[in-house]
Amino acid sequence: MLNPRTTIYSHRMLRLFEAAGLIVIALATIFAGYQETMLMVHNARVTLADLLLMFLYLEILTMVGLYFESGKLPVRFPLYIAMVAMARYVTVDIKEMDSMRLLGVSASIVLVALAVLVIRFGHVRYPYLEDLDDLEDATSRKTRPLD
Repeated sequence: MLNPRTTIYSHRMLRLFEAAGLIVIALATIFAGYQETMLMVHNARVTLADLLLMFLYLEILTMVGLYFESGKLPVRFPLYIAMVAMARYVTVDIKEMDSMRLLGVSASIVLVALAVLVIRFGHVRYPYLEDLDDLEDATSRKTRPLD
């Protein structure tokens, strides 16, 4: 059995490495967004592919921020990022795609969207206990008179 002090130290170290990794991801995403913005300014042109790429960067930053704030990462966010990435892939490479590849990528987008719907339905229909506690706390704050 592990010593409780060792367990606490291990958890702190894990949190430190998680935070460091998230900071690296956030900084790299900000730098990539800056590079993309400078490229659009230099080209004096904004395409749909550029906008979708910027949206991907924004989604990644949102995901990092959510993880920092709550310590949890909803599965839906990577799925949203996957859908936007596949849509960008279709948008950028549609001229070089044959019909089977286009059909495959489109079917993949639909499958990921269905997965999001299933996860969302499951979350609403069968919420986690801590989510119910958070909902009760929020409801009690709304109904409580102001001091």
